[in-house]
Amino acid sequence: AASDVYKRQALRLMRQASKFRRPVITFVDTAGAYCGEEAEMRGQGQAIAQNLMEMMKLDCPVVTLVTGEGGSGGALGIAVSDSLYMLENAVYSVISPEGCAEILFKDAKRSADAAKTLCITAGDMVRFGVADGIVSEDFDNFPFMCKRISLLLSSEIERLSAKTAEELRCERYDSCLLYTSPSPRDRQKSR
Repeated sequence: AASDVYKRQALRLMRQASKFRRPVITFVDTAGAYCGEEAEMRGQGQAIAQNLMEMMKLDCPVVTLVTGEGGSGGALGIAVSDSLYMLENAVYSVISPEGCAEILFKDAKRSADAAKTLCITAGDMVRFGVADGIVSEDFDNFPFMCKRISLLLSSEIERLSAKTAEELRCERYDSCLLYTSPSPRDRQKSR
């Protein structure tokens, strides 16, 4: 219920960061957007779409770390970024395995089968070019793991800060086209 408000608050802060060319770091751990009439009446879909559009236009570096579950529009609404990294056991998907199982198999109990079909692991996301890298987890030495994450984020921000605002926006836009453009084979078929 409150997640729509948080998306709008996050967008307000991201716009402010962009104005002063301060980097934005987003941490994603959300099961996704709630699919109910109540959420749509509050404008959840519009809030997600607005975040997607506005994050594409930010003039500052944006780095995302998926720390757990990156589910559907809820994750996308804060993950349009110049660099996206995932913890090794994190997942990133357009739909939950349970929701997918319900649609594909008419049985939510087949979520393990759906998860395999969806290819939602950090390794899958790197292989598809969605994620830039995987951060290994070491919860037995949590301070060390946090230090490694801090160094990674700092390095990415430094690398991205060397680019102009226009370069950042264009590269962000181009990277999204990779997922929406037809493949070369599909373009040849349509000729």
